[in-house]
Amino acid sequence: MTKPQQVGVSFAENSRVELTRCGRSTAVDIQPGDVFANGWQELYWSRVTRMDEALEIYPDPAVLRAAAGRSSAVEIEPLTAARDAVVLAIAARLKRAHVHDTCLDGVYASSLAHRLAEHLVTYYCGIRPDRGRPRGGLDRARLRRVTEVVDARVDEPLTISDLAAAAHLSPFHFARSFKESTGMAPHEFVTTRRMERAKALLMRGGLSAPEVAYRMGFSNLRHFRQMLYRCTGFMPGELRAGASE
Repeated sequence: MTKPQQVGVSFAENSRVELTRCGRSTAVDIQPGDVFANGWQELYWSRVTRMDEALEIYPDPAVLRAAAGRSSAVEIEPLTAARDAVVLAIAARLKRAHVHDTCLDGVYASSLAHRLAEHLVTYYCGIRPDRGRPRGGLDRARLRRVTEVVDARVDEPLTISDLAAAAHLSPFHFARSFKESTGMAPHEFVTTRRMERAKALLMRGGLSAPEVAYRMGFSNLRHFRQMLYRCTGFMPGELRAGASE
């Protein structure tokens, strides 16, 4: 069960998970990177058959109100298996800190909290607050196109020019705008998505660690193992062992 006003990001693959909201149940196929949210209603999960790994975020109500420019409560709209590069990038940063038991600098942590609140208020709270001077980041449509390109070609060579083309920007402008929007450089985002795909492949079984590493574009197995652990907190053997259970 998740409590009200939660934003969650799944980092694991699950099929036909039962999600119950407001007494209504829905079967959902979950992919790594899917975003879920609920407003004031609690969310119930059942029939989770595979190892589950998710990050739950509960935004500070005061920060949400400040982002919306309101004194009254702000409700987050329900989301089911949404794709959102900004939420995913922030969640990946928080997950990495948790996996490696490191503390985020107070300024950096608060900047992530305010960036998330601003994004939620703008797109998922039914509010279009007056921002004054526009931000220099990417708009939602461009972020979606970039995410779609990364996910579609996650096991192929990708360049900054490929991603910039999806956003219809120059590579320099794209790299700067993407990081401003997500808090993560483009190459970090691509690596994170590749490692989540690698984790899903290892958990399915059938492929060895060297085979998965090669498929994800790594010629050095040691480097692949290091990046997998850095991004997911698991070594290949742990994931393959879970697949055989």
